[in-house]
Amino acid sequence: MLCQNCGKNDAVTHIKQIINGEMDEVHLCRDCARHLGYDDIFSGFDFDFGGFFGSLLGDMISPRLIGETERCDKCGCSFNDILRSGKAGCSECYTKFYDKLIPSIKRIHGQASHTGKVGSGAVRREKTESAGEKIEQLRAEMNQAVSVQDFEKAALLRDEIKALEGGESK
Repeated sequence: MLCQNCGKNDAVTHIKQIINGEMDEVHLCRDCARHLGYDDIFSGFDFDFGGFFGSLLGDMISPRLIGETERCDKCGCSFNDILRSGKAGCSECYTKFYDKLIPSIKRIHGQASHTGKVGSGAVRREKTESAGEKIEQLRAEMNQAVSVQDFEKAALLRDEIKALEGGESK
């Protein structure tokens, strides 16, 4: 859609206004929006979202960490850039600055691991034990059962170990 003001450039700003019950919709290009004063809708609120998130991250950061100039290999963003803007430069920044970000993430969210719902398309991958690890675990349980003289449980565990060692699955 072309700009309704100049009719030359593609419209990138879409404004809807309702005045006295009448809706008016305007589509403007970047230059016309800036010229008409629609370039930054948050400018009148005296609120900097980047500064807000940056201050949340930066409050708990020691001055020692701020002095470092380590940069993300993918986007070139430094930890100072993240503190100033409140935004990571790319997904690799979370890996690169993990140790520095975790305290702030825990403080903001209360924890650093996801505990909410998992989407229906997500697949939960459980850790699979190798046969050797499983046999070691069963032997430890069998020894514990013998030490408390629970010989029935020990015999069942022994049979399960033999089945795993023989290649049979139980």
